[in-house]
Amino acid sequence: MIAHKSVISQCLSLLPTEDLACPLLNYEMKKLSVEQLVKLFITAQLDHWESYPEFDIKMRAYSDLMKDIGIESISSSQLSRRINDLDTSILQNLFFKVLHELYLHTHQLTGLPNIGRLRIVDATHIKLPAVLSDWAYVTKGWNVVKMHTRLVVASPDVHYPDKIVPSNGKASDHEGGDLLIESSDATYVMDRGYMDKIRMNQWIKDGIEFVIRLKSDITIHVVEDFNVPEGENILRDAKVILGNERKMEPVRLVEYQDSEGKVYKVGTTRWDLSSPEIAEIYKNRWIIELFFKWIKQTLRFVKVWSTKPQGIWNQMFIAMIAYVLTLIIKLKTKSEKSLLSIIKHIQAYLHRTWEEFIAALAYKPKKTSKGRQKIREKPKEKVQYGRVALIIEKRKKQVKRTIK
Repeated sequence: MIAHKSVISQCLSLLPTEDLACPLLNYEMKKLSVEQLVKLFITAQLDHWESYPEFDIKMRAYSDLMKDIGIESISSSQLSRRINDLDTSILQNLFFKVLHELYLHTHQLTGLPNIGRLRIVDATHIKLPAVLSDWAYVTKGWNVVKMHTRLVVASPDVHYPDKIVPSNGKASDHEGGDLLIESSDATYVMDRGYMDKIRMNQWIKDGIEFVIRLKSDITIHVVEDFNVPEGENILRDAKVILGNERKMEPVRLVEYQDSEGKVYKVGTTRWDLSSPEIAEIYKNRWIIELFFKWIKQTLRFVKVWSTKPQGIWNQMFIAMIAYVLTLIIKLKTKSEKSLLSIIKHIQAYLHRTWEEFIAALAYKPKKTSKGRQKIREKPKEKVQYGRVALIIEKRKKQVKRTIK
């Protein structure tokens, strides 16, 4: 990292964009190359540019950034057309290359203690305006697209998406899962929306380890009951066959109760772990819900720049690249701050030097407080309302009035 360069320039320098400079990709692209387009939109995602009018304002204000990217002048309408026309496979390939950069910092991580790495599979919806996106119609008042996601839990503190599948709202979780669940040394974690006996049986034959919540109406045939540890919230641990047909390969059933008394039944192929560890694996499924919340609130992914299919698919990959870049910066700087704090620092120091950014990450506020002190009771002071506001201290009993 070059200390005197701006933070955003350093962030963009982490992008492996060599292939984007290919002349074939940029044929007849006189004003804006694919590489410049991608860098500009990743900057917009990191810095919360929520609309094309804001693009115009920021591009005029950030002249040094535009010079660094190599953009002389471009209108927001041209940007809109270009991002809608950009082949999504270009951004998908860039995403995989950024993941390779991340791998250099995470390959030594072994997942959760005694459990290993997890791959959590789920999908999230992005709602679109019905008037501008009839192609995304699912039902009345519900025009949506979906982002089917596979999230890697590399350690208790490091989680990242390693594959996403964009789709319209009519694609089911099963159909998205078919493209995400692949042979791996990690354990897949899924909610009951992914439960399907035929698919589960195939996963077992393929040697795919999984923990999945079972549907409440599934028929369960117990083959053998195992001992349940005392002092735990485990209600049952058994070897079972699912379905009336009894044709499935046996799976392990772990039934447990959470702190609020809710009962969960999960099926798994992890015979090597204790039943509390199986319950712990499924509890970690919540990580992907927090991830979806993070990208929607922190990266403002709910603010879509396009209502065209390809434009939205492109923004999905841009958001994922921005997330992974933020994680790489956290790992490269060895910062103990949260990912939320890292991106807040990136936004605050966007055009400051990398040296100032690193100093800000290392800053620790001096403790001046003596801790929680007992507050002495103060005499009640009369509130000063001023002379402008209407204040009713105590409402008088209303007198019945008549029209004269």
